[in-house]
Amino acid sequence: MLLLLQTSPLFFTALAAILGLTVGSFLNVVIHRLPRMMERDWHAQCAELNGQTPEAAPRYNLLVPRSACPHCGHAIGAAENIPVLSYLLLRGKCKGCGVAISPRYPVVEAISGILSSFAAWHFGFGLAGLGAIVFVWALIALTFIDLDTQLLPDDITLPLLWLGLLLNLNGAFTSLPNAVIGAVVGYLVLWIVYWVFKLATGKEGMGYGDFKLLATIGAWLGWTMLPLVIMLSSVVGAVVGISLILFAKHGRNIPIPFGPYLAGGGLIALFWGQTLTQSYLQLLAP
Repeated sequence: MLLLLQTSPLFFTALAAILGLTVGSFLNVVIHRLPRMMERDWHAQCAELNGQTPEAAPRYNLLVPRSACPHCGHAIGAAENIPVLSYLLLRGKCKGCGVAISPRYPVVEAISGILSSFAAWHFGFGLAGLGAIVFVWALIALTFIDLDTQLLPDDITLPLLWLGLLLNLNGAFTSLPNAVIGAVVGYLVLWIVYWVFKLATGKEGMGYGDFKLLATIGAWLGWTMLPLVIMLSSVVGAVVGISLILFAKHGRNIPIPFGPYLAGGGLIALFWGQTLTQSYLQLLAP
């Protein structure tokens, strides 16, 4: 099997697609449950700080309880949990009560499968390829959690940061010095922007989770990729934000999560960062 993965890019790409679809199904659970797990922990901590005994609550984590329809409580069986295919066979409706299932579930699964297979094809079988697939999964989860809750959980960003540094011990994506500097600079750049904006306006322009996410991207790709990531995420974020205000009547005072744009910029830099940077430098060359 190991020899086949090393010698057959097509086999590795296909396997990554299947694995990505399967993990995408689990990512839906993470996206839905992790913020609620964090909220339960916060309530318990607040109760302890107030000298109260936290209320006993049913066990709730990424594995328990079993996934079920939020409307009728119908337990999701194995045949109903096949990525993308089950949604199509059920015609987007719960088997128990017929209520429509959000199309976002198969969308997350499909995105995970497509990006996982592309990462496998782009990097090939090896440390970089396997690492890129994990990086993709984490950014997908962070993107949708931030869209839903405007949170970027430390439970994902911090382990991902350390994993990036560990992978770059052997130069999987960049040298270790570049990765360490990338983590430091990634955090400090947005931290400085945050405080400049706050001192100038009295408002918070972004959250600390954004600092940690850019630090994580810097730890994976190195500090030289950060200007590209910041430029891409800022341009896309500005275009989307202005479009929401003009066409969707999105209030100016309603915050827009920046994490998805950082994640998108990080993915573009992961796959095409070197090519884009070299093309840009060639344009500037006399």
